[in-house]
Amino acid sequence: MTLTSKQRAFLTSQAHSLKPIVQIGKNGLNDQIKTSIRQALDARELIKVTLLQNTDEDIHEVAEILEEEIGVDTVQKIGRVLILFKKSAKKENRKLSVKVRDI
Repeated sequence: MTLTSKQRAFLTSQAHSLKPIVQIGKNGLNDQIKTSIRQALDARELIKVTLLQNTDEDIHEVAEILEEEIGVDTVQKIGRVLILFKKSAKKENRKLSVKVRDI
């Protein structure tokens, strides 16, 4: 699902108050981090991911890899912070995706 500019703006406003849940450090984007991102998105649909100072990863490469492998939508990249969105697989957790669909 590709997001429109109105949907991105709505998701950005929703993510403003969120704290980063996942941090990518010196070990880079490994399978454990991908799993935790997948689980967090299933539970919340919208998360922030931070790239720490000691990582060699590039924010654009991380976003591309996550889009391909997990199927997330990158809402925004600000400095070393990624805002990611993915519709939850569990119906009881689909609160945000219903609002996004209606926009």
